[in-house]
Amino acid sequence: MGIRRITRHLVQHHWRAKVVFTPRVLDRVEQAIKRSETMHSGQVRFVVEGALDGAALFRNQPARERALDVFSHLRIWDTAHNNGVLIYLLLADRDVEIVADRGIDAKVGAAGWEKICRDMEADFRAGRFEHGVIKGIEAVSRELARHFPPRGPHPNELPDKPVVM
Repeated sequence: MGIRRITRHLVQHHWRAKVVFTPRVLDRVEQAIKRSETMHSGQVRFVVEGALDGAALFRNQPARERALDVFSHLRIWDTAHNNGVLIYLLLADRDVEIVADRGIDAKVGAAGWEKICRDMEADFRAGRFEHGVIKGIEAVSRELARHFPPRGPHPNELPDKPVVM
């Protein structure tokens, strides 16, 4: 566990997510998710966490492990076609993780998700958070549309509203 990481998480903490992801930005992200879900029968969630705290921080929990916890907690795995996808941003680390349910993950694979994450992180390093998130949602949606095209009306199984933790 590095002192730099601990300091970054303690200093930036949760206020940073609220500064970067204002209500207006969150609304645009929500609208991007709504638009994307008209192109496929999958489900997309976006979660931004400002920083880790408590046990997670002092255990040096990696962003991937935290994203798996969030995926489970939000029950993103609980979709009819096993095609829920979480885009998780740990802002203090500027680390993006995509966790996909088994129905879509088997089709896209780790390398496909990793490319989307790295593209988003490049935008974040340049300070383009909103652009990076929306671009990531669009990239995830292209994968979902290719493997889970819309087939008639389908229910919105998960909320489209982004989560700020």
